[in-house]
Amino acid sequence: MSRLDGTFARLRAEQRTGLVAYVTAGDPDLPRSAEVIRAVDRGGADVIELGVPFSDPLADGPVIQRATERALAAGTTLARVLDLAASLRADVAAPLVLFTYANPMVRMGIPAFARRAREAGIDGVLVLDLPPEEAGEARASFVAEGLDTIFLLSPTTSVERIRRAAELGGGFLYGISRLGVTGARADVADSAESLAARVRAETTRPLALGFGFSRPEHVRAVGRWADAAVVGSALVQVVAEHAGNPDLGGEVERYVRWLRS
Repeated sequence: MSRLDGTFARLRAEQRTGLVAYVTAGDPDLPRSAEVIRAVDRGGADVIELGVPFSDPLADGPVIQRATERALAAGTTLARVLDLAASLRADVAAPLVLFTYANPMVRMGIPAFARRAREAGIDGVLVLDLPPEEAGEARASFVAEGLDTIFLLSPTTSVERIRRAAELGGGFLYGISRLGVTGARADVADSAESLAARVRAETTRPLALGFGFSRPEHVRAVGRWADAAVVGSALVQVVAEHAGNPDLGGEVERYVRWLRS
């Protein structure tokens, strides 16, 4: 059983909504990014997503785009993100998921990337712009290295693609609760419930819903339909607001604990 499988089995046994926390690796720089990741883990995140900064983040809203710019300006690369993960693995209890676009992975070489991710202690990989129909080569390399392949599903995803993603995927399915780019919203979109119902009708694989969540009541709402809620932009904004604060880690940990409350 993979670390992700164990986490979602425990969440179901405890009948508790999981929290998947996204951070942009290397923001505001690599040393403080390590501090942020440790704080997210201490705060109780069930899964931590490490976003690999990329120069053309098409799926991301302004908060994560700015974080990506800061990380790139600080010299963050895919290789350095993997080194960062390796340096943290022994200290972090939560599973680590690498959240990347295809370009950095292809540039490194897919088999080499998968091997280095496994060596760094990465548990799963989500490639935002790699649909199930085109994931054969990457998935084969991930499976060979014991990495879970995580696929995105949107409110417009067809039944056939849901089935395909569930068949080929591992760990959990990531459902986008609303159309558009990332970014915190005031409420939970109606499309979140309908997407979850469509996914539940086709598979028992764990489902995490993301895009727009920022408050404990959002996490509670998502728990009525899915196994976990993903919080990204709101957490990245906390990092941005407190980047110069000597207690950056404390601020991040308190925010994650508040989400869990």
